[in-house]
Amino acid sequence: MSESPLRPSSLINTVYGAFLRRLGGWISIADLIVLMAEFDVDGPAVRSAISRLKKRGILEPERRGVNGYRLSPAVHPVFDEGDRRIFGSLEPADLADGWVMAVFSVPESERAHRYQLRTRLTWLGFGNMAPGVWLAPGRLLEDARSALVRLQLSEYVHLFTSQYAAFGDLRTSVSSWWDFPAIEAQYAAFTDTYGPVAQRLTRQSDLDAAEAFRHYVPLLTQWRRLPYLDPGLPKELLPDDWNAVAARQLFQQLCAALGEPSLRHVRTVTGFEEKPA
Repeated sequence: MSESPLRPSSLINTVYGAFLRRLGGWISIADLIVLMAEFDVDGPAVRSAISRLKKRGILEPERRGVNGYRLSPAVHPVFDEGDRRIFGSLEPADLADGWVMAVFSVPESERAHRYQLRTRLTWLGFGNMAPGVWLAPGRLLEDARSALVRLQLSEYVHLFTSQYAAFGDLRTSVSSWWDFPAIEAQYAAFTDTYGPVAQRLTRQSDLDAAEAFRHYVPLLTQWRRLPYLDPGLPKELLPDDWNAVAARQLFQQLCAALGEPSLRHVRTVTGFEEKPA
């Protein structure tokens, strides 16, 4: 079994996002406990994680003969956005597509919103240019717009689209607006953990579905943080030895090898069939 340092609630989020949405969005507590046992997460830990996810509005209880939980309809757009970021933004942005700029001003009496805005913009992949001024590749405009509206923060923010005109060296400036060493450390950790897994898979003729599931859920859970920390800046602005390139290739290779066998395992445990798109 996999010994994962990842939180049970994060692993459960991944199971819902990667598989259960495709199978109707609901699972019984009993079946979820069976799946989570693959990561040495016991029943009480699963129930505790479910309770936290319910309090956060991510899951809702629903009985279908047995007790279970389904994804709250309110979080479906969040998971859809996650799909775009995790699987659809593996290539660098095009410099010619420009930028989205977020400018905000929050009254001192509402400083909690200021902290929330900084946190959310960082999580969306924005770099901090100056106090109250944040920048991201232009392709993140719609994700930023929808997230700020959903979090009821839009009244504090102005969003602009822009092109860089002058002055100074943009590549040097960008390296101060984003924490490149921290991003590279995350990519290195992913590659160090899952590079050996990919090497083993190339020597393995037949992959057991349960084994694929044990690898895939933790790797997807670890990876899904990265497209938010790294907005996919244009390659012209990145260090020459930017290690995201190798990490993304590794991620794509593992997804291709592990994704469908993992889904088969979840279908076997739950008895569900994939819903038409």
